[in-house]
Amino acid sequence: MTSQSPESFDAWVGRSEESADQITQAPIRLLQATLDAASPAALPLHLPPLWHWLYFLPGERQSGIGPDGHPRRGGFLPPITLPRRMWAGGRLRFVRPLAVGVAVRRVSLIKSIQTKSGRSGTLVFVTVQHEVSDAQGVAIHEEQDIVYRDAPAPGAPAPQPPAAPEDGQFGRSIRPDPVLLMRYSALTFNGHRIHYDRPYAMQEEGYPGLVVHGPLIATLLMEELRRAHPHRTLRGFEFKAVSPLFDTAPFTVNGKLEGSTARLWARGPQGQLAMQASADIE
Repeated sequence: MTSQSPESFDAWVGRSEESADQITQAPIRLLQATLDAASPAALPLHLPPLWHWLYFLPGERQSGIGPDGHPRRGGFLPPITLPRRMWAGGRLRFVRPLAVGVAVRRVSLIKSIQTKSGRSGTLVFVTVQHEVSDAQGVAIHEEQDIVYRDAPAPGAPAPQPPAAPEDGQFGRSIRPDPVLLMRYSALTFNGHRIHYDRPYAMQEEGYPGLVVHGPLIATLLMEELRRAHPHRTLRGFEFKAVSPLFDTAPFTVNGKLEGSTARLWARGPQGQLAMQASADIE
């Protein structure tokens, strides 16, 4: 694969787009059911943290979908040709909760594009800034890191991830079966085939099974924090995907409270660190 330089995408830095939506009840009720959370009759008055990912969904026409299930390259995001792309992490600040039922607007901006060389080949990182507003002004500041990368060489060993911490104060086991992944894909209108099309995930992209969505893991970490400390208020959250998780084995979501910061992580079936995160809480 030929490396691509940041200069190739200068025209995309600073590009912006706006979209509008409404915080309706149906996605909340369905995500509650998907996460096996509260009774669907117990709908919250305000949107839980990270659940804004249920809104402002992409609406690409079927004819505009690429072979991996994503919209074809180009448009708002740059036409990077590296075959693998995924949500690598993000940073969020929560100004105030969004009330269920309100109209909302999101302004998105491509903040930066960087090309790097890693152990697995060329990497291109695209950072997208989002601001989500209601009638009172901006409620959520967010930055998303999207990574594009080369496919690994056939037979190449996977990089060895670090071990996950073992000092958690709270946590639980998650069994990521195909139905859970399909339902989350549907709720977020995510057509990426690695999450529901096993032959594609294994034969085309070389994974050992269906890939668990990064945003789903982040949401599960947040939900475990909320379960353990239901009366704390979230002010900030950041997360980074470290190694992928698959539907072939359970994993755990874990956390430890350290003053006004909660340290969170997902541990894979071999004890490996899959995602690390931290939350600023009051």
